[in-house]
Order: sequence, then structure tokens, then C-alpha cells
Amino acid sequence: MSPHAELVSRLRAAWLSGKTRPMEYRLAQLEGLGRFLDEKKQDILEATAADMRKSRPARRLCADLCEDNHPGVATQLYPQRWPQLPPVCPQPPFEVEVSELSICRSELNHTLNNLGAWMKDKHVEKNWATQLDSAFIRKDPYGVVLIIGPWNYPINLLLVPLIGAIAAGNCVVMKPSEITRNVERLVAEMLPRYLDEDCFAVVTAGVEETTRLLENKFDYIFFTGSPSVGRIVMTAAAKHLTPVTLELGGKNPCYVCDSCNVQNMARRVAWGRFFNAGQTCVAPDYVLCSAEMQEKLLPALREAITEFYGPNPQESPDFGRIVGDRQFQRVQALLHSGHTAIGGQTDAEERYIAPTVLVEVQQDDPIMQEEIFGPILPILTVASVDDAIAFINARERPLVLYVFSSRKEVVKRVLERTSSGGFCANDTIMHMTIPSLPFGGIGQSGLGRYHGRSSFETFSHQRSTLLRGAGRETLNTPRYPPYAPHRLPLLRAATETKRQTTCLLL
Repeated sequence: MSPHAELVSRLRAAWLSGKTRPMEYRLAQLEGLGRFLDEKKQDILEATAADMRKSRPARRLCADLCEDNHPGVATQLYPQRWPQLPPVCPQPPFEVEVSELSICRSELNHTLNNLGAWMKDKHVEKNWATQLDSAFIRKDPYGVVLIIGPWNYPINLLLVPLIGAIAAGNCVVMKPSEITRNVERLVAEMLPRYLDEDCFAVVTAGVEETTRLLENKFDYIFFTGSPSVGRIVMTAAAKHLTPVTLELGGKNPCYVCDSCNVQNMARRVAWGRFFNAGQTCVAPDYVLCSAEMQEKLLPALREAITEFYGPNPQESPDFGRIVGDRQFQRVQALLHSGHTAIGGQTDAEERYIAPTVLVEVQQDDPIMQEEIFGPILPILTVASVDDAIAFINARERPLVLYVFSSRKEVVKRVLERTSSGGFCANDTIMHMTIPSLPFGGIGQSGLGRYHGRSSFETFSHQRSTLLRGAGRETLNTPRYPPYAPHRLPLLRAATETKRQTTCLLL
């Protein structure tokens, strides 16, 4: 028997009982999730700090406390020494609050505000033969779904899909990332106390155990991670013909037109690229601009980096660290591409890589062959917007495409002639803060969408329903054998949709 098969069977029995279907039940579970976010806020901040602690002195000071999931006690025991030590968390608490807690709360409140409307049956147009009947789409839960979360935003990217799965009436198995093990332990120990344990469960597993977990039959699988692992998940799902959503990544282009406010653009790109030390799937991955714009952009980026993190970002409490040694080594190796115009400093002991800008990068350099997922921004020069569009279209479709221009026609041209999971003009990442905008990739960058109503629809089966009366049998006679040619015009008139003659040009 596959690992966790008994757990999956137990949750499926709970789902088949109809327990999760009433709106009152769904609302109660969502409210419980809200209490978890509110009451465990400090625990979430401390677990994140413990997972991504960055310095040897800080680690020596609170290593045992971190292992016990109480890293915050260190600040109480050493109030005088602590301010002189390098910060514990490579993702500053401000960034955790914004990217993890705030987005989850917004998503949760948006769902609570709209769930009643989303759950209503959607009535559809009918043909003449069914005018006296009821035809609608019922939003049914899939059943038992599996949500696999990543390490870079271990709360947000696990709980936001969970909100949609609960809202749709499913039972859920959650698998947080084993890389952020303190957050994993917090979620496994604490979250079940706020949810119905008959219908929701947290599974802790490494790579091998997760592979075997996928052998179980789930009714839907939601995965966030790399394209390589996404293929493994999709292959496992195919054995049971299980539908999937894959939220992957990609190299997100950022085209900078000559007609833009360089200072504003530099600040917004620097914020999006270096937020969480670049470990963000929607971060701008590289910049395309003219050679003239590059000359203006470099000093503006240097100024923005200094404004954000000071003259030495390594000492800034607002600049993050790479999550692990393996990831650090991978990102560090990418620094050999092109020429370093800004930054480039590294410290393996702290897993620190400075905010870095590379120029003279070639299309076949290693940094252009994979998602960077670190605080490095390559700049490549193009002659025109058309060359930028051609460059983008010659590659896999990205998760998001950014464009900076004060000319609306340039923004419109890039939007209409490219394809990407999302699109954002004159800013970075901010489209993620709008629950009513569907979020998802296309092609290599993902499959499916979520956020807001899209999350509810992702975890809902659109069940086509026709409710006919048991009488009026005379109206059905034309369709029954023995067939007669003279009945065909009547039957066609009753069932076919007619083409409207309205002129589309008007």
C-alpha cells in the first residue's frame, strides 16, 4: 500500500459524506484559517527567520533555540548584543509581512466576501426544446486534492491555494516544502488545530516520500515549483487521469523603452528583482533595452540599490540571503556570465550575494539558460521594440512580462504581440496583489490559474446540469424512431442555435 493511502481514503470518506459541501462549513474553515494567520503571526515570522538565518554569529547564539522553533527568545535573552549582530532572517520581517501574511489575508477576505455569489448555480441560455426546463452549471468540489508548496514563500504559496480548495468544498492534503523545515513543522503542528482534521491534513515528506505520495489517487493536484519537478507531478497525475495546476517559473523579460522615467523605473525594477534576494518566481529576470538606455539605467540602478540597502547591502537588515548552500552555489556560478557593472560580492558563510547587475551578457550565457532565482539582473541590449518582441517570442513563454514606457502605443504593441502568463506595465510584482486578477503561467511557465474567484473555479468541477420535467412527452416524439424525414426541420428548429445577423463592424 502506498504511504498515506489510509489518510487519503479517510479524507475521501469524509468528502463523500457531504460534510464539506454546505457554505456554512466552508466559511467556518476559512475563518479558522484566518485565526491561524492572526494568532500564529509571530510564530510564522520566527519560523521563517529560523529557516533562513544567515550569519554564523547569529546561528551560534540561537542555534538550539532555532531547532526548538523558538528563535525569538534569543532577542529576549540578549537584548544588548542582538542589535550589533547581523540580522537572523534573509527575508526581512517587513517582506514576510507583505508577501506572506498580507497577501494571504487579502485573499482570504476576498473569498469570504464573495463565496456566496461564487457558489450559486450559473443558469445558461437554452434552446427551444428545453425552454420549459432548467439548465445550469453547478460548481462541484473535485473531492480530495493535493497541494504541494515551495520553499521561497512557504506560507503564501501553500495557503492561498488552500483557500480556494476550502472555498470549493474539497478535502485537502497539504505538503509544505521540506527545505523550510521550521515552517513545515509549524504548519504540520499548528494548522490542523484550526481546521477540521477529518477533512484536512498536513503531510511532511522529502523528495522520495513525496514521489510515493503521488502514487495515491487524488482528484486534483496543485503544484508550485520548478518545471522539472512539474513534469514529474504531471506524469504521476496522468496515471490516474488527475487534473493538475502547475505554477512553475520562467525567465521573465523586462523591456525598457527609451521613453520612460529612468529613476522611477530603476527603483521599481530593483525592488522587484531584489525582493527576497531575488527568490521570487515573478521577479524580472532580465532587462532588454537600447544601448543608450543602458547608459542611463546603470547609474539609476546603482542609486536605487544604495537608497534601498545603503552603501554595503551586506549590513542592511532589509536585504535577504539565499535559502541554502546548494542554491547559493548555483546562483554564484551565474555571476561568471557577462561583465559585473554593479555588485558581484559574495559570502558563502552567510549565503550572501550582493544586489548585482550584469552587462555585456550574451544570449547563450549560462545566466540566460535558466531562471536566476537570485539577486542578479542581466541587461541585454536591443535596437528597437520590435527586436525586443522578437527576442521574447523566440523563447519559452514567461510567467510574467514587464514593460516600462511612457508611450501607450509601445505598451499596447508589446501586449498584443507577445504571450505570457501575466503582463504588467510600468511596475513589477504588483499585479500579484489583486485577488481578482487570475495568476498562472502558460507553456513552460505553468498550467492553470488561481487567486480570487479563479482559485474557487480551479478547485471546482463545472458540472453541467439539465433538469427536465417528467411529462410533456408529446414534445419529445419528433426525435424518436421510427425516423421520418418530415420531422427533421422541426427537430433542427428546436435544438439548433441560429446565427445572429448583427453586423460586427458596428
